[in-house]
Amino acid sequence: MATVAEPTEPEQVAARPDVQPLRIGQVVVDPPVLQAPMAGFTNYAYRQIVREFGGAGLQATEMVSARGFLAQDERDGEFPDRLWGVRDEARPLAVQIWDNDPATLAAVGARLAHEFKVSVVDINFGCPVKQITVAAHSGSYLLKCPERVGAIVERVAQACAPTPVTAKIRLGCTRDNINAIDVAQVIEGAGAAALTVHGRTAQDFFKGSADWERISSIKPYLKRIPLIGNGDLDSPAKVVEAFHRYDVDGVMIARAALSKPWLFRQAQAALKGEPIPPDPTIEEERALLLHHYQLVCGRFGAARGTILMRRFACCYAQGRPGAREFRTRVSQVATPDDFSAVVNEYFPRQ
Repeated sequence: MATVAEPTEPEQVAARPDVQPLRIGQVVVDPPVLQAPMAGFTNYAYRQIVREFGGAGLQATEMVSARGFLAQDERDGEFPDRLWGVRDEARPLAVQIWDNDPATLAAVGARLAHEFKVSVVDINFGCPVKQITVAAHSGSYLLKCPERVGAIVERVAQACAPTPVTAKIRLGCTRDNINAIDVAQVIEGAGAAALTVHGRTAQDFFKGSADWERISSIKPYLKRIPLIGNGDLDSPAKVVEAFHRYDVDGVMIARAALSKPWLFRQAQAALKGEPIPPDPTIEEERALLLHHYQLVCGRFGAARGTILMRRFACCYAQGRPGAREFRTRVSQVATPDDFSAVVNEYFPRQ
């Protein structure tokens, strides 16, 4: 299984001079480095943090349940919290949706394209979580049914036009049934404008290493749409190496950027051959974490915002001394004073 190698320190990585902006329909993604949709994390506050650092060519929301969207709208005329900020924030912006019914997905896709005026509507065919696959027969479960995938993409693409529709998949449901090439061809034939492939199967979840050779092997079978690779990109060097070694038009950064939202800025610099901006100091991280917290509380209020922020705070501690104790403490905070006290202790002023 081929992984993305990291041959040198980021500052020593040679730029890839022929990396070009990515086009998804009429949307220009420059640099061709995308921020992945991640449930529970990539809300407006996180996207704003990434946007302030810069370097992400296209950002994406958390994945939105199409069925839940319609039910909430019918019930009280409101939209899911996962669409917080979408109407007014900067473009380009993608919203990812999931379900297994073409008509439901098309109805929501049309609303997002024509009412919310998002840049890209993305369909999730890659989530391996049981609540999505087993309980709802959606996400990566649909990789078993390429015809269904094609029907969904075709219906949504027609409903959203001229807004481009993209799809995100895994290599297959299991290692014994890797069918990403077949699914990719179906998706392209159904009218998608781009394809993102995570280099694991649904069976793998996030175990092992992403197989970039298999991602790259899909490219010759696509006639007109760009291929975006996803998996294990956790440094500027690995981003550059992905473009050097593999036949992809773009890359998507996911979990690594939860603890390092500045990674996109560093990757952009690396691709240009510019000096890599340093990681923030511990005091800068402290200020960033509190800024993030304020954004969340500004939307949800102090009580709920503090609870929601626990998971984000745990990400910021990754790789730091005392991270385990910090995660234990911050996972129990319930008030702004509690939150500030724990953050100030573990991210002290210099």
